[in-house]
Amino acid sequence: MAVPTKVPFRLDGKVAAITGAGSGIGKAIAERFAQQGARVAVLELDRHAGEAAAAELQAAGYEAVAIPCDVTRDAEVRTAFATLQEQCGRLDLLVNNAGIGHVGTCATTTEADFDKLFAVNVKGVYLCTRAALPMLMTSRGTICNLASIASLIGIADRFAYSMTKGAVLTMTKSIAIDYLQYGIRCNCVCPARIHTPFVDGYLQKNYPGKEAEMFDTLAKWQPIGRMGTPQEVADLVLYLCSDEAGFVTGQAVPLDGGKLVF
Repeated sequence: MAVPTKVPFRLDGKVAAITGAGSGIGKAIAERFAQQGARVAVLELDRHAGEAAAAELQAAGYEAVAIPCDVTRDAEVRTAFATLQEQCGRLDLLVNNAGIGHVGTCATTTEADFDKLFAVNVKGVYLCTRAALPMLMTSRGTICNLASIASLIGIADRFAYSMTKGAVLTMTKSIAIDYLQYGIRCNCVCPARIHTPFVDGYLQKNYPGKEAEMFDTLAKWQPIGRMGTPQEVADLVLYLCSDEAGFVTGQAVPLDGGKLVF
């Protein structure tokens, strides 16, 4: 008699909260998790985008709920996770994806830009993790944060953005150490350039008429010759949140198209 084999990377019976899941990388993660059997909570600042993303998943036959959440505001974050507990009953997986980008050096970064980047990219991870921890401690759950290759190497004109992603990386290691005793794993993904609406908007704003040329330049910055896709990020996040990665914690995993090698 053949021995039954476990289908890898399944998330059946698990509840996943994904911040910034109304578009881009976050939406791709929500879709992949739902496909693998998780019930997905779409936490999103843009209420309409969040509801639309959850509705798409529901229409495809998956379980999903939309919960409004401004990750920079403690009261809203606490309310969002209380709502999640009320609607879903548990939490097994937290993906801190919500984040914003910025182009600039130390001299060209305004105080307002600096504060906004810190509030979303750093404080947001802190607030959401803190709010989720009671449920994750009960479920012996998993956290995956979205850092960046900018947390591993120096990148020109990314002063404040790199600062925030460096903080995400070190928070990841601290959380992994502090909560290992509760069975919680915590890792982060460090992508190079990923083709998202942010990239297209940046090119349209700063290089009108030369979008295709500059897109090619940005793509070739990765030795592999192209940008990554949101789906590729989602697949790596899926691995780190799956039982198959049960021996992995406190790690910053690059998704860099060879940038760190060459």
